[in-house]
Amino acid sequence: MNEEIRNTVIIGSGCAGLTAAISAGRANLKPVVLQGHEPGGQLSMTTLVENFPGFPEGIQGPELIENMKKQAARFGAEFRHGHVSAVNLAKRPFVLDLGKEQILTRTLIVASGASARWLGLPNEQALIGHGVSSCATCDGFFFSGKEIVVIGGGDSAMEEALFLTRFASKVTIIHRREQFRASKIMLERARQHDKIKFLTNSVVEDVYDVDKKEVTGLKLRNLKTNAVTDFPTSALFLGIGHIPNTKMFGGHLETDADGYLKTQEYVFTRVPGVFACGDVQDRRYRQAISAAGTGCMAAIEVERYLEEQGR
Repeated sequence: MNEEIRNTVIIGSGCAGLTAAISAGRANLKPVVLQGHEPGGQLSMTTLVENFPGFPEGIQGPELIENMKKQAARFGAEFRHGHVSAVNLAKRPFVLDLGKEQILTRTLIVASGASARWLGLPNEQALIGHGVSSCATCDGFFFSGKEIVVIGGGDSAMEEALFLTRFASKVTIIHRREQFRASKIMLERARQHDKIKFLTNSVVEDVYDVDKKEVTGLKLRNLKTNAVTDFPTSALFLGIGHIPNTKMFGGHLETDADGYLKTQEYVFTRVPGVFACGDVQDRRYRQAISAAGTGCMAAIEVERYLEEQGR
């Protein structure tokens, strides 16, 4: 165990974690940032980001993350590779288990994010940012006037499809079953929209076309007839939800039914000295700018907490 007690440790290196690191660094707290198994978060897999303020021509997701990381390092943030496998938040200082080592910290900022659920298709990952997306509000604009597909049968899929009608000429919701898990009101809204069509009892087996670096169509299989067909489309949006990265906090921090951390007054958890920000606690907005905002809040609260503790 590293016996040095840190002022604050930040779990996660996406927009929320890096903004927290910038603010904590400027407060001279010398934050340690644990980059996790997805360094840079979901933005590291995004191409053009057009809705982050300050970049009138847009900026590539990985470039935005790298700029934020450099800014945090400039103010003294220390970056470490490693994934937190378990925590002990009952002890003071808190203990974070990284497998080969443990870190002691007076405060903790949880910015571990949420991972998109993917279908596991052969060409899916290669086309992320080139027509395959898990965020309609991030990428819908790029498909104005195009025909696109949304996968899923719950409220997430209906919400994504309804939002995408602002841009697309046609949205087809593909679902593996006849029945939908979506709430009655959301399903009815989607059914009544003239741009939305439904294709049920069907699954996507692959997405085309990696060679062109753009989505041109899907390989579909009908679960009733087993027939395989090609379905032309310009984009594939996953409306099957996200998985918050909270497994390591089991029994220590309160979560909702889907695993998102519960917070009060924006970023406070039920454990004094532990704060949560970004997609790990935000299931509603899930934007880079809103994650960055809560990251800043968490760092400010850490500074205030340490002052109250006489640190």
